[in-house]
Amino acid sequence: MKQTKKIVVTPYCPEWPKIFEEEASKIKTVLGNNCIAIHHVGSTAVPGLAAKPVIDIITVVKNAKDTIHPLETLGFTYKGEYNIPMRFYFNRSEGVAVNLHVYEEGHPEIELNLVFRDYLRNHPNARDEYARLKEDLLKEKSSYEKNNSPFTGYNLGKDAFIQKILKAAHFNRIRILKCTHYAEWEAAKRLRQKYFFDPLSIADPYTWTFDHKEHAHFILYQGVDIIGYAHIQFWPEHRAALRIMVIDEPFRQKGLGSQFLQLCEQWLKTQGVRSLHDEARPDAIPFYHKNGYVEMPFADPSGQPPSPHDVAMGKSL
Repeated sequence: MKQTKKIVVTPYCPEWPKIFEEEASKIKTVLGNNCIAIHHVGSTAVPGLAAKPVIDIITVVKNAKDTIHPLETLGFTYKGEYNIPMRFYFNRSEGVAVNLHVYEEGHPEIELNLVFRDYLRNHPNARDEYARLKEDLLKEKSSYEKNNSPFTGYNLGKDAFIQKILKAAHFNRIRILKCTHYAEWEAAKRLRQKYFFDPLSIADPYTWTFDHKEHAHFILYQGVDIIGYAHIQFWPEHRAALRIMVIDEPFRQKGLGSQFLQLCEQWLKTQGVRSLHDEARPDAIPFYHKNGYVEMPFADPSGQPPSPHDVAMGKSL
């Protein structure tokens, strides 16, 4: 458990939109033609809503990698993705405090943030409910702690409300997130156990991978519903293994498995992975063929022998 510094929430400040415009102008200037759009998001973008005095900005660009050096000239520090694959997250605490989220065009998190912002702007009752939730969370000791998460209890405690608003606003995009919230970890455990270990009549022996740097765990969302899970293991020589990928049964036969796999592949390429490998059940072979996989040696670097029941497949990314 890690303690965090005090969280400060202040009444709405009418200067926040003006501060956003000033920052947005600077960002547009340094990014030039790479910049497609800039949006003011988060609580400081909702008139009348109490917020931490930090301006949240989404910048939509053609090429996210090319933004790091120009934004550093404005005092921003690149912090990585955190839990959102293919996000370039920056912050700045000196002078005007800003959280800057850079996405390439089409990323679902752009729409998610705009939908949430606009719903609160147009529904004062929901805005005020959010303000009361923040006030209540600030009274909780757990809000200032990080328990096996990069985020405080304060941030995680807002998740149920955010999900409720997105559902009311009919947000329905497909997106992947790294498991972070306790609800995501519970879904991961349930899907692993139900589809992979219950048929073997054993308890999941690999939960230790949940906190291991060579393993990544992803949740697939459709809107606010968790509909799938994937477990990826990184191998040497720019290789990775798809240890588990599953779509929950009610959501099958809709092409979601292919979308999930493609999103994982897209993210892996950003991590420098050049090939993805899998030991596929015989009934899953048509699925992998459809997605460009071919039979190739699994070559597990741990020396584990290949599965006698599955077919080793892989794809160059």
